[in-house]
Amino acid sequence: MTSTGPLRDPANRVSPKAVRLWLLQALVVFVLLLGGSLAVARWVGGSGWSWVPGWFADHSWLLPAAVVVLGLPFLAAEPFVRYAVHRWELSGDVVYARSGFLTREWVFVPVSRIQTVDKGQGWFERLLGLATLEIRTASHAGSSTIRGLDYAVAAGLAEQLAHRAEALRDDAT
Repeated sequence: MTSTGPLRDPANRVSPKAVRLWLLQALVVFVLLLGGSLAVARWVGGSGWSWVPGWFADHSWLLPAAVVVLGLPFLAAEPFVRYAVHRWELSGDVVYARSGFLTREWVFVPVSRIQTVDKGQGWFERLLGLATLEIRTASHAGSSTIRGLDYAVAAGLAEQLAHRAEALRDDAT
């Protein structure tokens, strides 16, 4: 059976707290980039090295300024766009997930093919009460990761998927 209509969005959004998670992660990367650019600018600015172009040595402050000008809009917009895109759904015997910020990815995982369901939390996720659910099949292409779920939702979904996958495997034997 083939479908000729557009692919519909999965029904469930990730947790609204995921916006804070992604903002926090982007802020850490921004601070590291800014710190690195400040260090490079200071190092190059007073070096007097002949291989460094004179205009750059004289205006090395342009490097951290460029990081701020280019990084702040991305830092402000990315978490909200990412929240609007990331969705998931457990429909019948298929897990359907959509993710991606710059590139979009739609993944359909048949529950009967699931081998493991892993729930994990990084530092920031634990701080915000969020979790990541990794659904693995024998094929890497059939696996899926759902980030930004409330911890209770991830735990419940992991348990539900494990029970469904076990029931479907038992029916197949």
